[in-house]
Amino acid sequence: MSDQLLGMITIFYLVITIIFVAVAVYLTIKNIKKLYKDTLTQLERNKNLIISGSILSELNKVESLINNKDLQEKYNYWKSQFKTIKDEEVPKITDELIEVEDLIDHKMNGEIREKLIKIEFEIYLVKSKSQKLLDDIKEITLSEQKNREIVTKLKSDYRTIFLAYNNNNKEDYSLIQIPLELQFENVDKLFSAFEMAMENNVYTEVGKIVKALDDTIGNLKIVIEEAPSIILMGKNMIPNRIDEVKKIYDKMTNEGYNLDYLKIDYNISESEKKIADIFDRLNVLNLEDSVFELRTILDYFDHLYNDFDKEKVSRKLFDGYIRSVIMKCKKLKKIVGNLSNNIDNIKISYDLTDDDVKIISELQENIFECETKYDEVIALYREKNTAYSKLNKEMEIINQKLLKCEDRLHYTLNSLGSLKEDEIRAREQLDEIRSIIKQAKSHMSSFKLPIVPKNYYVELEEANEAIRNMVIELEKQPISIKTLNLRVDTARDLVLKVFNTSLEIVKTASMAENAIVFGNRYRRVNPSINAGLTKAEREFFKGNFKSSLEYAINSINIVEPGIHKKLLDAYKLEQERAS
Repeated sequence: MSDQLLGMITIFYLVITIIFVAVAVYLTIKNIKKLYKDTLTQLERNKNLIISGSILSELNKVESLINNKDLQEKYNYWKSQFKTIKDEEVPKITDELIEVEDLIDHKMNGEIREKLIKIEFEIYLVKSKSQKLLDDIKEITLSEQKNREIVTKLKSDYRTIFLAYNNNNKEDYSLIQIPLELQFENVDKLFSAFEMAMENNVYTEVGKIVKALDDTIGNLKIVIEEAPSIILMGKNMIPNRIDEVKKIYDKMTNEGYNLDYLKIDYNISESEKKIADIFDRLNVLNLEDSVFELRTILDYFDHLYNDFDKEKVSRKLFDGYIRSVIMKCKKLKKIVGNLSNNIDNIKISYDLTDDDVKIISELQENIFECETKYDEVIALYREKNTAYSKLNKEMEIINQKLLKCEDRLHYTLNSLGSLKEDEIRAREQLDEIRSIIKQAKSHMSSFKLPIVPKNYYVELEEANEAIRNMVIELEKQPISIKTLNLRVDTARDLVLKVFNTSLEIVKTASMAENAIVFGNRYRRVNPSINAGLTKAEREFFKGNFKSSLEYAINSINIVEPGIHKKLLDAYKLEQERAS
């Protein structure tokens, strides 16, 4: 290919690339312009919604209602606000929109996006300002309808409250009858003031009157509902509780109870002050938290009955502890003292370390602490300055500690007692073990074996060695119970092993012999049986009784299937007859 043709192709691809890039740039700019135009259109629509026809309509309504200076001043201010929005702020946004539109058409740059965001924020601010203006104007134009609805409901509530007051027993409100009836008069005056303000279009005062009516009627409702309970609790229930508590307090004090910790006199004084304050507030119809405070006071005095009962029960329990605790201390002290005196002998007899018997010294310390604490509590009791509930609690703690000492002492005594029991049990088991060995030997001699298997002698020697070790341990002074128990377990296991081995040997030998004798009748019938029984005899005289039995059974099974079960039954029958 010539250089000229190659150059032409390169130029061709370059031109195509430039055209493609130019088209792409053009389309991109066109899409961006369209996006900006759409945003501009939306902002224009939002701007046009700022000036609502409702504002002008509501302003005209206010103008027709003006009959006082305050409303005239409000009207002039709102009109000025509307004029500022309409003639200054909205046109300013319009100019900015035109400026941005010109930039979009003739000069695409980075400022456009920032200007659009700025205009959107300005529209939001002016629109919020316009909405606030409309809401403020409607507070006046809708005032009559809205406030009429509120006052109508308040009148209904007021009638219900007034009827409840008149239908109830007037004695329930005797303490507050005068301020209550004055409040009813105030409500009637407020209703009249509301009608006068509405008639004279004094809407700036209407809201205040409606709020005063709402607050006053709401408070009257609370007073009518709660005042009887407050008067009943403050004048009757609580004073009666105070009198009863004082009587019980004085009686128990004379009987030797110390109730200073309850601070009854102080709490009665504070309660009476609080009740006086509640009734002072009741006279001005202020019932805030009064019911809660009175119920709290009532609950306090009711709870005192539980405290009194608790003291009485505590005294009975304490009187019981005075004797039982000291007796328990002396009993434990005596037992632990005896143990302590004999602990050296116990350590020597059973090879115990200081750690094994340190529980004795710990028990002595614990019992001494309980005894000391008991003396301290008794000293407090004799001073008569401490409540029985506290004294009883201290005694309960001492008693619990002594119970723990009893449990530990019981465990210690059981442990020490078990050492002697283990020694006695070991001597008894020595006789049993020797008896089992004797039985094993007797069993072996009960059957004339051609030869005794070697494993029997090995096991027998191991068992005898274990018995000798056990005897050596029993003859030691001091005896180590842990080692002795180990020797006993070892000897018992090995002796039982010998016994079981003797049983198995005799059983297998007997069954093998019987099988051979039984099979002799078939020797001439079948050569295979003859050969098998010959092997069985050979193994039998070698002392391999298990192999002998297997050869005999396998041979006889040719003509007598199930011979093993028959032999086993015959052996069991033979044993039963022997026993």
